[in-house]
Amino acid sequence: MEKHYTDSQVKGVSTGTTVLAVIFDGGVVIGSDSRASIGGEYISSKTINKVIQVHDRIFCCIAGSLADAQAVTKAAKFHLSFHSVQMESPPLVIAAASVLKELCYNNKDELQAGFITAGWDRKKGPQVYVVALGGMLVSQSVTIGGSGSTYIHGYVDAKYKPNMTREECLQFATNALALAMGRDNVSGGVAHLVVITEGGVEHVVVPGNKLPKFHDE
Repeated sequence: MEKHYTDSQVKGVSTGTTVLAVIFDGGVVIGSDSRASIGGEYISSKTINKVIQVHDRIFCCIAGSLADAQAVTKAAKFHLSFHSVQMESPPLVIAAASVLKELCYNNKDELQAGFITAGWDRKKGPQVYVVALGGMLVSQSVTIGGSGSTYIHGYVDAKYKPNMTREECLQFATNALALAMGRDNVSGGVAHLVVITEGGVEHVVVPGNKLPKFHDE
């Protein structure tokens, strides 16, 4: 079972968080909760969108220091925009992940942020890449990260299956986020989900009161 866990317990404003990305048959779903915390205890915001668009069909989720992650994604957007002009075509997903990897590696002593990059391109279709603290780059079919991921290892292991339909994948991602948000005190708010396919991009927001209920909620 492929998994990746990023460290979000850092000083300053951080995305004490749950983030994930899952490939399904024909596309990929990437999503997160919406809380940001200070010191992993105080909730500084309930409305942070941690799913950041870096190009037309490429998105990334952020975990760790919010300021670091925002600076890196801003730089990545610039690099990818310039790259697409040079190549006269949209960038590949691996190119976006590689830009994030280089930014993280070259600034590894100063940055406290990790990323999940997901998207669709004409060469390899749907893809998911993890850029860990320090700049390690790994390709995976499903990945979870952030403080809330601690609580959903078993669910992901038991319920993930390759080649899910779009509807199955959306339900899987929504359930995983709901389970993490129900247990992790610094994950919560709403569930932000983005579905990326050859046909385009769809944003799905599930309010907290519409999330699935589990255990004794």
